[in-house]
Amino acid sequence: MNGSRRLSPQEIADALRGRIRAGELKAGDRLPTQAELAEEFGVERGTVRQALRVLQEAGLLSNVSKGSPPRIAEPPPVRGDPQPTMVALAPRLAAAFAAPHVRIDAACLTAETLMLALGEPVRLIHEGRIHPESIDARILLPSRDINLAFPVPVDGRGEEDLVHKRWLGQRNAQGHVLRHNLQALRSSHNIDVRVTFRALPFTPPVKLYLLNGSEALIAYYMLTKREEEVYSQTLEMYDALGSESLLFSFERRTGHRDAAFVEQSQKWFDALWETITTDLTLS
Repeated sequence: MNGSRRLSPQEIADALRGRIRAGELKAGDRLPTQAELAEEFGVERGTVRQALRVLQEAGLLSNVSKGSPPRIAEPPPVRGDPQPTMVALAPRLAAAFAAPHVRIDAACLTAETLMLALGEPVRLIHEGRIHPESIDARILLPSRDINLAFPVPVDGRGEEDLVHKRWLGQRNAQGHVLRHNLQALRSSHNIDVRVTFRALPFTPPVKLYLLNGSEALIAYYMLTKREEEVYSQTLEMYDALGSESLLFSFERRTGHRDAAFVEQSQKWFDALWETITTDLTLS
C-alpha cells in the first residue's frame, strides 16, 4: 500500500469490503486496531475512521465503539427473495469486484447475461469507485460440435442447422464482447485481466456463477415454446428464458448449508474445467 498517493477512505473501505466478501474476514472477527490499519494503509487514523464509518453504514460492522475494534457483522438471518437473473447478477458482480483479486467462474448456455451484467462493475471501475488489481474470468459454454438439448426446433425437419447456427453466432459474439470489455481494463486501468473459455460436451440445464469462491448464484433454464425469425424464416422452437429465470444466491459466510453449496459448486466447476471440457476458440 506504500506509494506517493495516499488512499482515500472509500478506497480503504473497498479493500476491507473485498476481504469480507472473499472470506478473509469472517462474521464475528475483530478488525485490526485503527493504529494497525493506519500503518498498513499508510494513512492517518482519521482516514481509517472515515473508512470504518462507510463499512458501518453498509451494515458490515458491529460493536463499533471507541473502546475496542469493531467486529465483522453477522449476515442478516433472512435473505431476500430471488430475482430475475438480469436484475440480480449485476449488483452481486459489483460487490465481488470490490475485492483486490477478482475471480469469476461461470457455466451457461451463452454469455449474454454475464456480458450485460458486467457493465455495472466496469462502470464503477471507470468512475474510480472500485479498484481491483486483477480479474480472472473462466467461462464454460457448450461446444459447437454437440447436439444441443435446447434451443431446438419444435418439429425438426432439417431446421436444426438454422437454430444451431443462430445460437452459435450469439455465443461467439457475446463472448467476444465480454472478453473485449474486460481486457480493455488492462490498458485503461492497468488491471491484470485473464479471460478464458472452455467448451462443455453437454447442454447445461442451469446457469451457475461463482464469485471469488465465496458466493454461488444458480438459476434454472426455464424452457418455453416460441416463434422467432431465423435467417428470414419463422421457426417455432423450444428455447430457454435465461435472463428471466430466478437467480438463487448462496454465500459461504451465511451458514453451514450455504457454505457447503458454495464449496461443492466450486469443486463441480473445477472438475469440469480440468477434465472433460476442451479449449474453446470463439470464431
